Amino acid sequence: MTELKTYTLETSGAEIAYDVRQAEQAGDEPILMMIGSPMDASGFVSLAARFPDRTVVTYDPRGTGRSEKNDPTSESNPDLHADDLHRVIDALGGGPIDLFASSGGAVNALALVAKHPEQVRILVAHEPPAVRYLPDSEQAMAATAHIHETYRSDGFGLAMAKFLILLQLKGEVPADFPALPVDPAAFGLPTEDDGSGNDPLVGQNILPTTHYDHDFETLRAVSTRIVVAIGVESAGELAYRTGVAVAEQLGSTPVDFPSHHGGFLGGEFGQQGDPDGFATKLREVLAG
Repeated sequence: MTELKTYTLETSGAEIAYDVRQAEQAGDEPILMMIGSPMDASGFVSLAARFPDRTVVTYDPRGTGRSEKNDPTSESNPDLHADDLHRVIDALGGGPIDLFASSGGAVNALALVAKHPEQVRILVAHEPPAVRYLPDSEQAMAATAHIHETYRSDGFGLAMAKFLILLQLKGEVPADFPALPVDPAAFGLPTEDDGSGNDPLVGQNILPTTHYDHDFETLRAVSTRIVVAIGVESAGELAYRTGVAVAEQLGSTPVDFPSHHGGFLGGEFGQQGDPDGFATKLREVLAG
């Protein structure tokens, strides 16, 4: 059995909510933190449940879930997220922790480790969408910029539909990506702009996350063991390819994990991965 307690922490321009699942009979292993971005703590329920012997911490990144004190229309960036994570880890005792980070969370985690490697023992960075390091970076960066611009001009439905198409593309991003036909209704998305302008993915995080300039020189020298994870079912897709590209920049080989980009999900958001297999592989990697 684990006991879950929720805390809040004031950071620079935000109030961050985080959850601590205290293992009843935890061993000597450090805290295991699980993060995404902009996915909040609710996406890690299935994976966290498979680590009853570890104290597990999850959180809601600024601008998402319960961490919405900051201006919802302002852009976030990996450096701000990294500082939030740094402060949360300080509140947990300063670390070092083990950190599983997926998607945009992996980008933020790499930014954290570049600045505070003493706080993280092992980082498992799952499919970080660092498109600037792809062979087709020019097209990929232009595509993510186009999605952001589409959100500003036409709203969430069309922008998110374009984002989903980009994620599912196999191979290089075509130069004519902005001209590809898109029907938001085919994805169950709205066709009208609600004018809110506060979506954390296509509104606030897509450009700062995908275009972030990582300090790989520093990351190659840190004490933190960094493992880049890629989903076996994601082969050829954008996040898989960026994972491979990040591992190459680090001078390492990416590690295959079960399932796809959401492989740790057990029905959260209506998506099913392989949380049992994913947790088994994560345990193996953390054991080193």
